[in-house]
Amino acid sequence: MLAEVISIGDELASGERLDTNSQWLSQRLGELGVVVRYHTTVADDLEANIEVFRQAVRRADIVVATGGLGPTADDLTREALAGMLGAPLELDAASLEQIRALFAHRKRDMPERNVVQAMFPLGSRVIPNAHGTAPGIDVTVPPPAGRPSRVFALPGVPAEMKEMWRAGVVPRLIEQGAGRQVIRHRRIKCFGVGESDLEQMLPDLIRRGRVPSVGITVSAATITLRITAGGCTPEECLAAIAPTEATIHQCLGTLVFGYEDDELEHAVARLLAERGETLATVEWGTAGLVAQWLGDVADADAVFRGGLTVGSAQAVGRLFPTVERTIKQHGEISGEVTAALASACRQQLGADYGLAVGKFPIFETQTSDPPLYYFALASADGVMVRSSPFAAHPAILKARAGKQALNLLRLRLLKGGNDTLGGRA
Repeated sequence: MLAEVISIGDELASGERLDTNSQWLSQRLGELGVVVRYHTTVADDLEANIEVFRQAVRRADIVVATGGLGPTADDLTREALAGMLGAPLELDAASLEQIRALFAHRKRDMPERNVVQAMFPLGSRVIPNAHGTAPGIDVTVPPPAGRPSRVFALPGVPAEMKEMWRAGVVPRLIEQGAGRQVIRHRRIKCFGVGESDLEQMLPDLIRRGRVPSVGITVSAATITLRITAGGCTPEECLAAIAPTEATIHQCLGTLVFGYEDDELEHAVARLLAERGETLATVEWGTAGLVAQWLGDVADADAVFRGGLTVGSAQAVGRLFPTVERTIKQHGEISGEVTAALASACRQQLGADYGLAVGKFPIFETQTSDPPLYYFALASADGVMVRSSPFAAHPAILKARAGKQALNLLRLRLLKGGNDTLGGRA
């Protein structure tokens, strides 16, 4: 089965509000073995809505729409479906009674305008809404309108939509044959090389038409590999995924740091907990970003002693007088200063490891040889320092630098040992 998800509303089409309903519905459809081929967002315009539905039923077996079922003049979904079907709207007495009862329960009079929420295209079926005034619409589009297609229209309020999906839509989809095939995904998170370099390390895995398929996406220097397989059961899907996952591990080794929603801070916190060790951070260029990430990890207080943020050499001098002397000798942006910061924060906060991100140079867009920034890791064995070109897009510079610092610690925890001052990331 193929599906299309439609999101309706000016606030979505204009970008004023993020569309999370489509993401959630696509995931749920995939769990039922329904392949989502299209996402469409349309503003509150009747003719545009009618055209979107006409196009959707021509190319999808299942169409799920959210939004436009309220009582106001700009809620046009029921009219659009009626227009697409060439059918009149009719009043459903049971739905109207339920809406009246909901208002009565809330000790309010029902406005006359809410009657429209009990209007349905002729021949459609009601999807009950136990918690709101907007019941959903279930309508089968006959073959003359295109390929046989079934449309489910749900309210845009996420809590209501999700409950109606589970109670009112999923059983109907299963009756129609959904769920006989399931789709499962496995997301593998990687860090340490670029997207094209990583792809070259995976022989023939990311070609089109491969089964199971492997997709690759990048977000702020974190690479996600998504393995997708279909089968009759979740277990069959996971069995199909396993050999590809093993190949990825064999090819990438320690570039892999986690799965699904893992971030580097989760991997680091787990490793520290396993070893019974602790971490302290000091950040200049990243302005506390690493500490924020670590602080958001569940139970991180067992391994994270705390984070310090500095914004100037004067602040460094007040916190760490010995580092101030190093700044005078080597300059603010140097491996020596970053190493001294890592050692000083480790000592001051009493941690097993001190992780430092140094000051960033001034961003230059037209620099053929970009300047370097530094990050360092201090432990009882000494200090490891790394540098990286200050050449990423400004929007991700802080995130990339913070992740590089965390990855330095992750690799140290995995491999042990120590390096001398210097080295590139």
